[in-house]
Amino acid sequence: MALSKIASNRRTLREIANRVVGLTEDERRFLFEEADLSEHEALVPVVASETFQNTERHFLLPLQIDRSRPYHARNWLRRSGMQSVELCAGAGGQALGLERAGFAHDALVEIDAHACQTLRLNRPAWDVREGDLRTFDGRPFAGVELLAGGVPCPPFSVAGKQLGKDDERDLFPEALRLVDEIRPRAVMLENVRGFLDAVFADYRQSLKAKLTKMGYVADWRLLNASHFGVPQLRPRVVIVAVKKEIADQFAWPEERHHNPLTVGEVLEDLMAAKGWQGARSWAKRADEIAPTIVGGSKKHGGPDLGPTRARAAWATLGVNGKTLAEEAPEKGFVGMPRLTIRMVARLQGFPDDWQFHGRKTHAYRQVGNAFPPPVAEAVGHQIAAAIRSKRIHAVA
Repeated sequence: MALSKIASNRRTLREIANRVVGLTEDERRFLFEEADLSEHEALVPVVASETFQNTERHFLLPLQIDRSRPYHARNWLRRSGMQSVELCAGAGGQALGLERAGFAHDALVEIDAHACQTLRLNRPAWDVREGDLRTFDGRPFAGVELLAGGVPCPPFSVAGKQLGKDDERDLFPEALRLVDEIRPRAVMLENVRGFLDAVFADYRQSLKAKLTKMGYVADWRLLNASHFGVPQLRPRVVIVAVKKEIADQFAWPEERHHNPLTVGEVLEDLMAAKGWQGARSWAKRADEIAPTIVGGSKKHGGPDLGPTRARAAWATLGVNGKTLAEEAPEKGFVGMPRLTIRMVARLQGFPDDWQFHGRKTHAYRQVGNAFPPPVAEAVGHQIAAAIRSKRIHAVA
């Protein structure tokens, strides 16, 4: 039987969940379509183990068959792991981090067509919903463990004039509507540091009061990506709200207060990819972490590393920030090199195999506006631990 085969192979639930995306058609048919599940209608115990904070723990996880909809990969993951819905998913930085933390995404909502193609390109099995968040109905996803997303930043950024609730791009009200419709165990939203400015004090308190009324305990914190190993100065506000019954189990991730790798250390191999002899000396000069990478918006910003002050900061690292390059410098290149999309993506914490759909402007906008996966993963692990604390019994 499919479930006994899974258990007998001694795969951990996390390994199985991560591998579902890569199943062959024969494996998928055997595991999720052809199995006779009549004897599994009751709770089925599945033993799993994982390493968390350097400690191996073993769990007894109840698996329940949901016959209200077809039995397929997403249904099995919903019952055996933790499920999430991702709002304003962009290029998938937060979604990738949460996937690494053990969440399987039931749906990802994104309005930008290029970003949607990026998500489909990297994770064909993800259910990507292309469209305006205002038209997304959360009720079919009621009860998932996590509702996460990065609502638009311009309403709270200096560049966006900080109009807050008066900005038509403010989607916090829509996020709250979806919290009410879905009632997840936890909520995770990220935004720019401007969200914490004094001018938005009333806005923050109103948001907190509405979440409290729905039964959540909300908190927020300014997290710097460089404290999670990302080689970039990138402070982001992360808002976490969890159900009252697990609030005392949630703790913010510990930040590493030591310097991550420098731009030169991170990018030397990519700079030398086409034989540029100056890559080693350039890497020695690029001896700091990167300035904040800014992706711009549909109205402003092209394939460059930002306004004049930002370009000046890049110049101190030996990088020409006026435009992006298609490829690494050639063997005989002389001058300050430009970054490629792949280089910028690595500075954002994306793995090298994560692809971005579209030409330079569209691809760079996706990378520049992304939430670094390592930060999302760190927060996701803490949320997952809080959720597990009430539903998993440790096996001695």
